Amino acid sequence: MKNIVILISGRGSNMEAIVRACRDEAWPARIAAVVSNRPDAAGLQFAADHGIATAVVDHRQHASREAFDAELARVIDGLAPDVVVLAGFMRILTPGFVQHYAGRLLNVHPSLLPAFPGLHTHQRAIEAGCKVAGATVHHVTPELDHGPIVIQAAVPVLPGDTPQQLAERVLALEHQIYPRAVRWAVEGTLRLHGGVVTQTEGEPQLVMAPQA
Repeated sequence: MKNIVILISGRGSNMEAIVRACRDEAWPARIAAVVSNRPDAAGLQFAADHGIATAVVDHRQHASREAFDAELARVIDGLAPDVVVLAGFMRILTPGFVQHYAGRLLNVHPSLLPAFPGLHTHQRAIEAGCKVAGATVHHVTPELDHGPIVIQAAVPVLPGDTPQQLAERVLALEHQIYPRAVRWAVEGTLRLHGGVVTQTEGEPQLVMAPQA
């Protein structure tokens, strides 16, 4: 039985999707805990309501990023994690933290990486005239919003789209692909070679939303 630790900063809708998939699909895993850097994160209540342990490591109580990451790692390591999942965790992690969990740390980003790392991805995609946008689950590396790609989902950018409308369609697909990626990590069906991730059972690593 593998241990999954999920990090959130707010509601954690991707966390909710992973919790439900783990239960409904009977993964060989358990959500060991949901950890937040904010004591008021709404997702903590969802986790508690589902019988999942919670913890808070408040970044405001630490003098530096390094001190915060050291305490966060101490809490996570106490849970014996096999997979650590960033689900709307709004902190830039230090290289030392990332390297400590190398190969076990996953993130979802709301763009088709390597396009549009960072913030305001949907606005930037619309302004660039992109015909498709999407989301990427990737292994976390010290470089922000980079790292080997596990799975992507693409949606058409529609005429007249606002960033909010596009974000809602992309988020719906995040809720599909992120649980899938975490399940693959739990099952050990991901292989990394030359910076490229392969799903060894042949499951598709690209999800395409239908045209509206």
